[in-house]
Amino acid sequence: MKSSSDLALLLVDGYNVIGAWPQLTQLRDHESLESARHHLVEALTNYSAYKGFKTRVVFDAYAQETPGLKEAVTEDVSIHYTDFGQTADTCIEKWCAQLRHQIRFSDQRLIVATSDQAQRLTVTGYGAEWMSAQRLASEVSAAVRQRQKSHRSKGFNSKAQRLSSGLKPEVQDRLKSLRTKLEQQSRLSS
Repeated sequence: MKSSSDLALLLVDGYNVIGAWPQLTQLRDHESLESARHHLVEALTNYSAYKGFKTRVVFDAYAQETPGLKEAVTEDVSIHYTDFGQTADTCIEKWCAQLRHQIRFSDQRLIVATSDQAQRLTVTGYGAEWMSAQRLASEVSAAVRQRQKSHRSKGFNSKAQRLSSGLKPEVQDRLKSLRTKLEQQSRLSS
């Protein structure tokens, strides 16, 4: 039997969370938006692996004249860039509307992470759970602390040992590939 976390889908309003997490805001303002996105996705990938969640991180391309794009980070984590003229809010609302019957008649949880209060009312109306960006930050930090504590008790000494030991090999490979891709994009934009 699957646990409730195995049946959880976390939808994250990426730019809203970046704007609400001080460390990501600082990265955005002092390094680049790309760097803030990278750190958010990496944190959510680790958090999702720890919690057993499927996660979709949504970034709006509202002002960009580009088609929507989906990028799989791992089997359970994906990044979604919205279509031109579409906001992350409307994308998340559409998914909540599509999934409302499925979550109503099953054990599946649908969790939306955003600090947008209007979005909160809309998604909870569809039956989704709401989590503020600050609460998500707190839960991500708590998961990191719990994982570190667990690894210390198992005798892992280095940060690399702790991080790599808890992830599936394919997740490790995908994260390495994502890091390389982001570094290349960063060099090209510099």
